[in-house]
Amino acid sequence: MLSIIITHHKTPILLKLCLKSIKENVGDIEYEIIVVDSEGIHESQEEIREWFDQLTIKNFPEIRFISFRGNAGYAKIVNEGITRSRGEYVLILNADIIILNGSIDKLMKFIKEHPKVGIVGPRLLTFSGAIQNSCFHFPTIGAIIARRTFLGKLNWGRNKIEQFLIFSGNDNQSYPVDWLQGSAMLVRKAAIEKVGLLDESFFMYLEDADWCRRFWQNGFGVVYLSTAQMAHYYYRTSQKWGGLLDLFLNKYARMHLMSAFKYFWKWRKA
Repeated sequence: MLSIIITHHKTPILLKLCLKSIKENVGDIEYEIIVVDSEGIHESQEEIREWFDQLTIKNFPEIRFISFRGNAGYAKIVNEGITRSRGEYVLILNADIIILNGSIDKLMKFIKEHPKVGIVGPRLLTFSGAIQNSCFHFPTIGAIIARRTFLGKLNWGRNKIEQFLIFSGNDNQSYPVDWLQGSAMLVRKAAIEKVGLLDESFFMYLEDADWCRRFWQNGFGVVYLSTAQMAHYYYRTSQKWGGLLDLFLNKYARMHLMSAFKYFWKWRKA
């Protein structure tokens, strides 16, 4: 059985599109859907519940709904979904993901055929069809600095960024990567039981990098499967103005840097 966990934060229109795409593309797989809503105001939550109730009667008997009144952070809401899940495999999705034809089948087939793989992720595309960067080498301090400051425009910074990103191009293959963006990943439940849940000390950002690193540490591979494709309405909330302005004016940029400090401190001896 497949448990599909959707993390939702104030994007009900995208959530509806995500759910619709699952229903149209999940195929014959036995599955359940768990939507975890973070920081929804009471009126919004009631509207979503009413909408879900209608869907449950008509089209979506698989949906379960978990609500957090405050912003609990990405790791916590994913963990709550995993804890409540019943499947052997867990597909973790942001609400801004649109499932494309055959992608779930391809991910499931791959992970079942490769028992040493703990996480497999699809190629993410923009809504216009451009490839998004969603697989990476493990973060370095240099890469974080280069992506956050003007140094990224210099040769040194460009080299650091190129060493961090993995450019998949237009190939159609699978290959191991250090870590995958948490927007869409299929995870083996048996591996989670050995590795553990996401580290909730990361409120937002780099919890996916930390988790993938722990999977590798425990003998489970992390794989990027370019033949499985999903669309992602990606908006980089942690970067609006760039450089120091973001540090002063953008709370998400500060969250990102705090997560980076935690990540490098945690893995300083690795």
